Amino acid sequence: MVFSVYTMLNSKTTAEKSATRSAPEESTSIVSSSAISSLKFPFKLTKDQLEAVNAWVSNGYKGSIIYSTGTGKTEIAFECAKRASEAIVQPKDNNVLSHHNNNAINNNPFTILFLVPRIILVEQNINRLIKYGISKYHIGAYFGERKEAREITISTYQSVINSLDLIYNSNMIVFDEVHLISDTAATLRKIFDAVIAATVHRQKKPLLLGLTATIDEEDPKYSTILSLLPPVKKYMIKDAVKDKRLAQPIVIPIKVNLTHNEKKIYDECSAKIRNISEYLNTSDPKSLSSLLKKGGHTTGLVRAWFANVKNRKNLINCAENKLLAAAGIIATNHPSERIMVFSETIESIQKLKEMLQNKGIESMMIDSKLKSKERQKILSEWGKEFFTLLSVHTLEIGYDVPEVRVAIILATTSNMNQIVQRIGRIVRKTEGKDTALIYTIYLSDTHDVSTLEMIRQATNLDKARQGKSKGKQDTTAIGVFDTNGRLDRYIF
Repeated sequence: MVFSVYTMLNSKTTAEKSATRSAPEESTSIVSSSAISSLKFPFKLTKDQLEAVNAWVSNGYKGSIIYSTGTGKTEIAFECAKRASEAIVQPKDNNVLSHHNNNAINNNPFTILFLVPRIILVEQNINRLIKYGISKYHIGAYFGERKEAREITISTYQSVINSLDLIYNSNMIVFDEVHLISDTAATLRKIFDAVIAATVHRQKKPLLLGLTATIDEEDPKYSTILSLLPPVKKYMIKDAVKDKRLAQPIVIPIKVNLTHNEKKIYDECSAKIRNISEYLNTSDPKSLSSLLKKGGHTTGLVRAWFANVKNRKNLINCAENKLLAAAGIIATNHPSERIMVFSETIESIQKLKEMLQNKGIESMMIDSKLKSKERQKILSEWGKEFFTLLSVHTLEIGYDVPEVRVAIILATTSNMNQIVQRIGRIVRKTEGKDTALIYTIYLSDTHDVSTLEMIRQATNLDKARQGKSKGKQDTTAIGVFDTNGRLDRYIF
């Protein structure tokens, strides 16, 4: 029902669609001041950035910009906000004013709500806005104990859920990493419900901008995003590398094997998962969760299925040879260079940290449990007191370190968004940096192989090489570590 109402509100006649758009049509109440109008970059936006801004404006100040990490999506968003505010505050014609009476103009400011997934990005965006000429008195941070709702408010998704008035009172809303608000994210989905409510029940119709590095348009869980914020412009890693906007990513696959004992446990878990799936006639986690909720005689089997999946995943994450390979790469190839290591679990990172310590290599770990001050302290010491930074789902989104050119991915994820974000951390261009190394350590004869394929797809390696990896091992492109952690074969 919500979608039909939204569609009805946004449908236009042929004449309306062909009309020249000079300002957001019935978008917001008329405003007479705008802090974002003071925005001034100390550089020129690139051709692709300006094309993204123009595409969003041409689409009625609504839609998503799908741009590779490292191509300046944040600056695109700021420029979009400036263009929108200028169109509303000082429209070039009377199209907007015609929808309001002569007394409509008042002292209302053009309010912008910038939503980000993590607290670290709040301060990062505030600092950028100040750097670009916006007065700090017009910028508010809204999370935790800080409740500063100002003309430009930067908040986290989790914080705004409990303060939906921020959405109702905003002229423009920017959704950073918009793919996170999928239909399967029940809690975050409330944000879109509030946006739709603001559109249907209020005269204010907020301008909407989504930002993301990647989104699967065929996946039904993104249907709401694609309905409210249809893609208006794309610029992927391959495009940015071709235009020399990003460093060339070089994927270095490192194949390792499970130990004898690990292989035995892996096979046992896999057999149990397979047998239970055949008995229940499903291997879909959602269907199995539904069976678990219903209860009955299958409950024990479903619990056993999930337990074995968890055990097998933990085994893959903490596989001895995978961690030995990572420690060997760091000690042999990059002992005194800043390097990022991405893994799925704290346990695996802790084990790698111990291995590195035994080799006399200091490293630090960052995860979501760290307080902001502790995290900042670690990051400030990185490259001075230590060189290896171990991350568990924390630095994948929005953290900018252009000088870093090496990453190790301990392959286990099947999430393309996560893979693209991890690659994006090291392909940002800086002077003297033309390439970025992405070591991908994966276990042979396991689901890790699919992660390697996804990394190759994300970096758009040549089709011939990608074709080799489908259905059979590409032994000519794989480096192999033995159990002593020594690189036996290293062929690009």
